[in-house]
Amino acid sequence: MAVSTGRARSTTRDSADRGRRRAGRDQGPLRRALSRHWYAWAMVAPVMIVVTVLIGWPLLRGVYLSLTDATEANVGRTIGVNVIPATYEFVGLDNYVGILSSGLFWEKLTWTAIWTVSCVVLHYGIGLGLAMLLHRRLRFRSLYRVLLILPWAIPGFVAAFIWRYLFNSDFGVINAMLRAAGLGAVGWLDDPVTAKLAVIAVNVWVGVPFMMVALLGGLQSIPSELYEAAAVDGATPFQRFRHITLPMLRSVSATVVLLGTIWTFNMFPVIFLITRGGPGSETEILVTYAFREAFTGVRNYSGSAAWGVIILVLLVVLATVYRRALRRQGEVW
Repeated sequence: MAVSTGRARSTTRDSADRGRRRAGRDQGPLRRALSRHWYAWAMVAPVMIVVTVLIGWPLLRGVYLSLTDATEANVGRTIGVNVIPATYEFVGLDNYVGILSSGLFWEKLTWTAIWTVSCVVLHYGIGLGLAMLLHRRLRFRSLYRVLLILPWAIPGFVAAFIWRYLFNSDFGVINAMLRAAGLGAVGWLDDPVTAKLAVIAVNVWVGVPFMMVALLGGLQSIPSELYEAAAVDGATPFQRFRHITLPMLRSVSATVVLLGTIWTFNMFPVIFLITRGGPGSETEILVTYAFREAFTGVRNYSGSAAWGVIILVLLVVLATVYRRALRRQGEVW
């Protein structure tokens, strides 16, 4: 009697489990995820709402404006008690066609690419060198780490103003040092070549600490036994660097290079606050030109929005191609 009762309970329990599994399959993957992890979704919901409001809505509004002919003259505005309605119209892809068919866009894109590649290569190279130096045992290592990370701690606009003063042709510290050494002063921000070198130097100074900290963390995660075994086998320092350090840093390097590329591509403060795109517009990158379209002269909101959307598309394509290249090399992230 007891055995039959236990079997009946087991059968009932199995039937209930099958019913719950069948009901879960009928709910679909989204409903199953919501019912199983409702607390996680509840915790994430406020952040998703804030991100949607602060990023999603402006992005959609920008895409819409890029498809119109909105300027300062035809947008809606209120003057005193008078409400002037908007009169701009939908023009489709005209703004994009005008931008992409102009030589100005390709000129700015070329300089932006040179600026980005130069800065990221120097960021990574100098950052890796400093990280390897600080990974070794040396006196006052903690002090050196603090001093080298200071440029990253300084706000970007403060660093830009400091360097603008240093590069000043008449009163700058750099030219004062050149004069003291018996050399002539240099108009750093007055010549296109020296202005480009100046903004690249400032951006490298600002960006190297991030690379250094990230790569130093990667170096500290490499087992020391690998280096000891390689040294026993007679590997030279360069061979250990090539066959152990670089492969073991590949995941960290892939992440920081992508982040550095995106940040440098959109590095507005350094260019705008040091040279304002000058002399002329020689140092102006895509993002500073988009700002100029929207906030100087007759404000071309639709044109600026179109420039912004093009910049976004370029970065999305770059990130996608970069990620696929890493996947082909076996780095999945």
